[in-house]
Amino acid sequence: MTTTSPLSPSNAVADAPIPFLDLQPVYRAAKADIDAALLRVAGSGWFLLGEELKAFERAYAQSVGAADCAGVANGLDALALGLEALGVGPGDEVIVPSNTYIATWLAVSQCGATPVPVEPDPRTYNLDPARIEAAITPRTKVLLPVHLYGLPADMGAINLIAERHGLKVLDDCAQAHAAMYHGRPVGSLADLSAWSFYPGKNLGAMGDGGGVTGNDAAAMARVRVLRNYGSKVKYHNEVKGRNSRLDEIQAAVLAAKLPLLQAQTEERRRLAAMLLDGLAGVPLQLPVVPEGLDSAWHLFVVQHEARDRLQADLAKQGIGTLIHYPVPPHRQPAYAELGLGEGAFPISEAMHQRVLSLPLWPGMTDAQVERVVKAVRSAA
Repeated sequence: MTTTSPLSPSNAVADAPIPFLDLQPVYRAAKADIDAALLRVAGSGWFLLGEELKAFERAYAQSVGAADCAGVANGLDALALGLEALGVGPGDEVIVPSNTYIATWLAVSQCGATPVPVEPDPRTYNLDPARIEAAITPRTKVLLPVHLYGLPADMGAINLIAERHGLKVLDDCAQAHAAMYHGRPVGSLADLSAWSFYPGKNLGAMGDGGGVTGNDAAAMARVRVLRNYGSKVKYHNEVKGRNSRLDEIQAAVLAAKLPLLQAQTEERRRLAAMLLDGLAGVPLQLPVVPEGLDSAWHLFVVQHEARDRLQADLAKQGIGTLIHYPVPPHRQPAYAELGLGEGAFPISEAMHQRVLSLPLWPGMTDAQVERVVKAVRSAA
């Protein structure tokens, strides 16, 4: 039976193109609270490091089961500040996935450290714990797993490796808002956790935004100092910090949207289940969710031998798609100095040639999902 999500517009045109992502349903669901928040901040005359930020930080920390949250300017800064707070600096090495968005690597570089890539598990796309220890050297300081596409990485195994080698763990949670790992929320599974609130994320601001969560009081205090020019007290600078603050408008918007995140995540899971069921038996590699994990389904990523042809065929049928990501970090010109040529990380390289992200967002109707399934089945 075809149903309509409560987030969906009632006047959706049956044969209209289906975009890869539509942010309007999420805005409509929280419109009254978002609009009130914007007016409240505008009238307050206080736009940085104020009560809106404090309120969001408290609420978000509680939502992920962490003792503290520090809002920062964006997800890249969240990663870099988290690494700095854990003591990463020039000469250090940080183990990163070979299969991730380049921001994970850039944060390591911004600290003066070297990213050391490790291949993913081909089934989950996430950092493979079985490959980590071979990459650890005396210079390794931190393990930096990514919960790619919203699926939690194997944090139990990763934390055991870190403990065995005396290392810290910072997890990149940019795509994993409301994801769960064996009953525990992502954001409370590592020494520190870094978040992005970019508009397209599952919890997105109306501009750039980021945050760090954690239970290590000393590390979290250092994040707060580093984000504000290295200062606790105005004009008194303890360390060389940066300007990276989540502003009051973005904090207020995020606080207005946060109460709806869980229901919207459940909607993503329902839609993902429809896609998985509808695409069963099609010559695609479909996403998997290991037992005990609950994906946030930030992205629904398939693999196909003729990915570019499939994407072109879907475009002709009005189905929007994206590629996350077309070029792995080690093959980007930005990291040419590492000398990691073609074939250095074959698992990641194969993935980046085959992956395609299909539409999935709160507010899609069942009819739209069925159209996506029909189009993929005919094209694949």
